[in-house]
Amino acid sequence: MDAGKQQVLEHIPALRRYARALTSDVNRADDLVQDCLERAIQRFHLYQNGTNLKAWLFTIMHNVFVNSVRKNCSEPNFVSYEHISASLSHSSTIDDDATMRDLNCALTKLPTDQKDVLLLVGLEGFGYKEVSNMLDIPLGTVMSRLHRAREKLRQQMYHA
Repeated sequence: MDAGKQQVLEHIPALRRYARALTSDVNRADDLVQDCLERAIQRFHLYQNGTNLKAWLFTIMHNVFVNSVRKNCSEPNFVSYEHISASLSHSSTIDDDATMRDLNCALTKLPTDQKDVLLLVGLEGFGYKEVSNMLDIPLGTVMSRLHRAREKLRQQMYHA
């Protein structure tokens, strides 16, 4: 395997974390990562050297996930407490199980488009422009979805 394809493999932990947050199921997440990696390796000749490889991989994963949701639109998309708590770093402000359960509950109530943006920016650390490119939406849409997602989380967490 050449160096470029080896770099793809270095992003597996981040891909798995994002896949688990999207699917809330370890097995479905692993399948999603596998499908993403398979597609990335098959199409690696389309990757432009010097661009953000992680963003390219996350774009592929997002597209694979969206296609699978469209096929199986009757399956719910929830983020479980166990999966999100493993992904989030615990700080002094989020240190008890009740708060984490409230956060998980609030995340599951977000619309998918808002949750996608929130996870990519907040959990994975992508910039707004990268998320805009990954999801193929305008930069303003990223900012407004992120704002609405954060506001809904704030309302659900502190006004419930």
